[in-house]
Amino acid sequence: MPNSEPSAEREGKRVGEFRNRRIRPRRRRRLRKLDLSKTLFVLPNAITLAAVFCGFNSIRIVANAQGTGQTDDFYRAAILLIFSMFFDLMDGRVARLTKTQSAFGLQMDSLADIVSFGVAPALLVHQWVLHRLGTVGLLAAFAFVSCAAIRLARFNVLSSSDDGAPIVPGKYILGLPSPPASGVLISVVVANHAADDALSDPRYTVAILVMTIVVSLLMVSAVRFRSFKDLRLNAPTVILLSFVFGSSAYVWQAYKPQFVLIWLLSFYVLIGILETIRDFSLRWNQNSAKPETLDQH
Repeated sequence: MPNSEPSAEREGKRVGEFRNRRIRPRRRRRLRKLDLSKTLFVLPNAITLAAVFCGFNSIRIVANAQGTGQTDDFYRAAILLIFSMFFDLMDGRVARLTKTQSAFGLQMDSLADIVSFGVAPALLVHQWVLHRLGTVGLLAAFAFVSCAAIRLARFNVLSSSDDGAPIVPGKYILGLPSPPASGVLISVVVANHAADDALSDPRYTVAILVMTIVVSLLMVSAVRFRSFKDLRLNAPTVILLSFVFGSSAYVWQAYKPQFVLIWLLSFYVLIGILETIRDFSLRWNQNSAKPETLDQH
């Protein structure tokens, strides 16, 4: 009993101290200023990851395609890869507009491309047609993936400075870029769906095999393709665009809208090959004319 009062006093002091601590105002934390450049840095990388998601989902659909609904599954997988091409087209432009180009973004874009424009279209065309050829079809699909990887590695080396910073792309690109290369395969799958699975006929198997090999070799070739980074509104550009739109309208009316993508990609590849042949012939004529001028003097 004599110790009860001091203990009560101690409890009272504790309660008072606890209340004082709760009533004591808290110090406000200083808010960090939002760095807009770091926030914008996420945007192009998020678009790149969206392209990876489309490629991954396409692989999932192709891997699970079975039975009579395979044609529809292949078509859905091809449409996803077209969306992946759209995202791949956007991420670089968004990075340039927001001035967030970096070595990290360059490397990430290439790693994304090997999934969306290397593995995914190769698996798609193999499961669709090339599996009929056994080992030959497997090697052709693997050749596409290998050439896409080599082409992307070469692109990273040529488009980076010594310190790893990205270089502004020029007028031409060495080798067929992986998005249009995979687009050739994807467009054929889309056209096959529009043609009621007519292109899946076994008589087209060898043609699709040759097409896959040719597109693969173009990716690692020395053929220069236009990047269209310096496209300006002048007379040649107007003529080119008029021809592209006019011919696309003809293909749309004469065949089906899904065949327009095949025509556009084929025309792009044809321009690159013809310009390379022209440049080679010009250099050949210049080199052959040099000894003649020396003999005259």
